[in-house]
Amino acid sequence: MAIALSGNNICEMLQSWWTQTCIYKARGMIRLMLPCLVCWEEQNRRVSEGTGFNLLGNCNRGFVQHSAFEEIVRMFLGGSGTEGTTLMDCITGKSPGECNGDIDAQQAESLTNQPMLRNETNEQSEYCSRNGLCSHEILHDGETGSQAKAVPNRIMRKASFKLSWWCKGDNSDQHKHDIVSFERGNITAAGRSSKQISLKWESKPQTVLIMTKPNSTSVRILCAEMVRWLNDHKKLNIYVEPRVMGELLSESSYFNFLHTWKDEKEIMSLHTKVDLVVTLGGDGTVLWAASMFKGPVPPIVPFSLGSLGFMTPFYSENYRDCLDSVLRGPISITLRHRLQCHVIRDAAKNEYEMEEPVLVLNEVTIDRGISSFLTNLECYCDNSFVTCVQGDGLILSTTSGSTAYSLAAGGSMVHPQVPGILFTPICPHSLSFRPLILPEHVTIRVQVPFNSRSPAWVSFDGKDRKQLTAGDALVCSMAPWPVPTACQIDSTNDFLRSIHDGLHWNLRKTQSFDGPRDL
Repeated sequence: MAIALSGNNICEMLQSWWTQTCIYKARGMIRLMLPCLVCWEEQNRRVSEGTGFNLLGNCNRGFVQHSAFEEIVRMFLGGSGTEGTTLMDCITGKSPGECNGDIDAQQAESLTNQPMLRNETNEQSEYCSRNGLCSHEILHDGETGSQAKAVPNRIMRKASFKLSWWCKGDNSDQHKHDIVSFERGNITAAGRSSKQISLKWESKPQTVLIMTKPNSTSVRILCAEMVRWLNDHKKLNIYVEPRVMGELLSESSYFNFLHTWKDEKEIMSLHTKVDLVVTLGGDGTVLWAASMFKGPVPPIVPFSLGSLGFMTPFYSENYRDCLDSVLRGPISITLRHRLQCHVIRDAAKNEYEMEEPVLVLNEVTIDRGISSFLTNLECYCDNSFVTCVQGDGLILSTTSGSTAYSLAAGGSMVHPQVPGILFTPICPHSLSFRPLILPEHVTIRVQVPFNSRSPAWVSFDGKDRKQLTAGDALVCSMAPWPVPTACQIDSTNDFLRSIHDGLHWNLRKTQSFDGPRDL
């Protein structure tokens, strides 16, 4: 009996020791896991009060606040806890006020390091998604107010604007939405695929970039006069090219307030600072201004100071009234599509050896150069074979460039807001080779075959000429960043006026009223 009693005592002692050990281990595990759960609970509590962001949803809050779970916690931690004590108090031994202070400091630091999490931005994005396209979706530089203040002498934030469909009158059929209906097996399209686009400033423009045609005395005089007017009357920040900066400073020290750039890195970030671009020249100046921006392009106001201009509807004599109207808004704009071109070398071993893409506003041209042999180009459209070009070359043009080289080679004139790619041969060795107009969503690949007698040459908007040897290819697709140019009236009126004035399209003597006399 004595041995049995001692055995029972030993069993009771072992059972008590094992229970206490399990409790200690469980307390250790809960001490390790509960900080994450407490953060979720505190985060969701702040969300319900409107002071934080709920990243995991309501399910975590319900899990942490479950009464049975809290009872288990209290059991393992020892004691039922006092009223008003949170789970963080049990872990850290702090009072609720101290715990809340630590969480506030941590959340304040995390929100400071997280730039775009602002209720103001979310509300603006929701508003713009309902009413049109907003500039901050593609042109916003992503800096917070605190970061902007930290940069000394920083130019003010870019102006925001909204793009919307513009309609003529309340009874216009352009009020219809672009909807394709499939009711009862019938396919109907309501509205129009392309409408006039209107730009409305949501905040006042602060910065303007002026780009000029070089080697022109009249352009230089007009530029100096325009800079003075914009600075004195509009109080705008003004950017100019380094060449123009030197020319103006050589005339007078008055122009010390002008801004410019020093290297390629500053050019890459130029679209985050400039609200508006003003060009003084012809279509070549517009092409040069568009080539400065490898991504999003600010709205361009082109003034006609060249010999022939299809993209320059504004007259320099009335630049004050024109700029007043543009800065006040709203204005009609033409979204001119660009082509994104990649040259892929057959000798390239991997994708890192690929050349930088090139954006063109008019056209990319592949020709035979100085060779006496015909070009031999294999053309594919979305991996489907199109044709083999034998002739002097091939033009891949945007609709804005339809009135340039493509028109001279026999291509059609196309409204600039029609989204498409023009496929125009140059002097083909076949009378049945007619130009094509392809949709904007396709990808075109032009390759020099290995059995070609000679290499080909490619140029982008008439510049950056490169040689294509056997096996090399050119891949073109529609770029995601169009060039918005301001209209004097609207895109259709400006386009028709440009072909009438520039090309004298269908200009002939009017037929006399009376016909031939009867004998």
